[in-house]
Amino acid sequence: MEGDVMVHIGGVVPAGASQTAAVIGARPYVELTFDAQGDAGPGAREAVFGIEATDLLVFAHGWNSDRSTAIRLFDRFYAPFADLVGTGVRLGYVGVVWPSIRFADEPIPDFDPALGAVGGAGEPGHGTALDPVTRRALGAFWPGRAAELDRIAELLEERPEHEGGFTEFGALVRELAGVDGVGTGDDLAAAFAPREVPDFLGGDVLRVCREFTDALAEAGATFPGGPRDFPGFSAGGGLRTLWNGAKEMLRQATYYQMKARAGVVGEHGLGPLLAELAGRRPALRVHLIGHSFGGRVVSFALRGLPSGARNVKSLTVLQGAFSHYAFADSLPHDRGRGGALRGLQARIDGPLTACHSPYDSSLKVFYPLASRMAGDSAGLLGFDERWGAIGHDGVQGVPGTPRLTLDAALGGGLPAAGCVSVDAGSVVRRGGAPSGAHSDICHEELARLVVVAGRMGR
Repeated sequence: MEGDVMVHIGGVVPAGASQTAAVIGARPYVELTFDAQGDAGPGAREAVFGIEATDLLVFAHGWNSDRSTAIRLFDRFYAPFADLVGTGVRLGYVGVVWPSIRFADEPIPDFDPALGAVGGAGEPGHGTALDPVTRRALGAFWPGRAAELDRIAELLEERPEHEGGFTEFGALVRELAGVDGVGTGDDLAAAFAPREVPDFLGGDVLRVCREFTDALAEAGATFPGGPRDFPGFSAGGGLRTLWNGAKEMLRQATYYQMKARAGVVGEHGLGPLLAELAGRRPALRVHLIGHSFGGRVVSFALRGLPSGARNVKSLTVLQGAFSHYAFADSLPHDRGRGGALRGLQARIDGPLTACHSPYDSSLKVFYPLASRMAGDSAGLLGFDERWGAIGHDGVQGVPGTPRLTLDAALGGGLPAAGCVSVDAGSVVRRGGAPSGAHSDICHEELARLVVVAGRMGR
């Protein structure tokens, strides 16, 4: 997908464009596609600059997405807005598509990407083996690495009951992720300092697989001979069951790579575009929305804005998969350091709203486990606040941040500026293992929250 641009305005799909763009019902709509380096073609940029609107909604999808899934998400999330805004508001819509990957066995509530219909949960039933859709997606995510991926697929299907199989598997995953000195052109070694490489990509592979298998059980996953009941598991046996954790290690390696990509796309792609938009269309009010790692995309876009730009009027993060300390001036566990985005909420001429839910297993269980850095001794399932996600418990480390229920935010409004945390668990609550309610975001109440944040209501 790198280098490709898809533009769809007012329901007209350009010649040669994929017809999947036609599922978007909101008008006028532009699909803005970035590659892994944050580059977008000039056609899409000009299309965004030319949208006739008073208010522009810009939505970046999250981690468990391919392009088709992302477009259907945009269509469903944008559907209520036209009936929610005031008569003086003319909306324009942008869907930010960036290179991510969908594991087809990971369910999305009410959504079957194969059918484009309500109901369904991807392609379950493959166990630890990679289903064909996911295997093809991994090939596109890591191009030119077919031999490594084929061997990974073999190991996940065969599930050898010896430590050597896990050692080989871990080495292959680390090589794909670029943490063993083998560059991929889009690797963790280039994006993170050595001490920031997560423990699961540098620690003992068998221990990591055991921890991820336990985490799957904690998140409600079921598999034959579960980890605590498997004969001999506590004594070091039952290695076959630990391949469930190995598959999760692979999944988390793609997610961690996407974490790096999301920051690059936001800072070097979307941010400069918004800065140029502020100069060319100063009266156009921009409202940023991001789901999961898409929340990281739109938040890191603030780095690309000049401090005097005032065109971003709200930023809403839905189940954000990045640190809850991102905007903190000082980290509670390291007072000499601040968050990666410290103070940048001041570049929003309106509120930064972080929605969180206790039913999001992906952020409650897996995010802190996968984010734990090498050498850290934090317990597996004992929540360590250093590694918490903003979509799990909202903004942390920013004094004076209000904490509201969704009903209170919709009924009483939001602050005029600064950070605010909103517990959206009243609607974000459905979904199966391993992610729980992480992708349960297509609700009119959340659309109304964006309208309230942007002061676009009637």
